[in-house]
Amino acid sequence: MAGPRITHATLKGPNVVKEIIIGMVLGSACATVWKMNQWNEKKKVRSFYDFLEKGEIGVVVEEE
Repeated sequence: MAGPRITHATLKGPNVVKEIIIGMVLGSACATVWKMNQWNEKKKVRSFYDFLEKGEIGVVVEEE
């Protein structure tokens, strides 16, 4: 007596090339975001020291 055949999903092994490409893309995206953050922080620090050098701001509280 032959019953109905049930098809099972066959599991494939990992696609190494696809995983490498996905890792490279995600790594590049994260590195780009990190580098943009670093550039913004560098710009803030540079502008702070420029203002400090020009005398527009001071870091010491003046006594009254």
